[in-house]
Amino acid sequence: MMTAEDLAKDFHTALVARDWSAMRSLFHDDASWTLPGDNAISGTAAGADAVVERARLIASYGLSFKLEHILLSRDNMALALHNTAERNGIRLDEKLATVCRLRDGRIAAIETFLSDIPGMDRFFARD
Repeated sequence: MMTAEDLAKDFHTALVARDWSAMRSLFHDDASWTLPGDNAISGTAAGADAVVERARLIASYGLSFKLEHILLSRDNMALALHNTAERNGIRLDEKLATVCRLRDGRIAAIETFLSDIPGMDRFFARD
């Protein structure tokens, strides 16, 4: 069984490499991912395939995902990230915590906490 720290590292590695099959293997089938705001990536993605599609959509905007810290609790983990990108003259520069609830050595749910929700709404605006 993978440790929480291993899961955190593997999640970040898969995200940066855009390795969607590796990412999918980290999730339970019923996994979910909730993001705040009112934009193209906001809301809850339900099911592992939808979670991976959410990651793929986020990455498609050209983000750089800098891992600053892996944070561990007794049963769960979080990634402290600094995401940056520029698209159509709009700059994204946000700090975030991606908090992962674990179950039986895999990710069961993710909730992301952001430093700049209005900035995220501008960057990921629905077309």
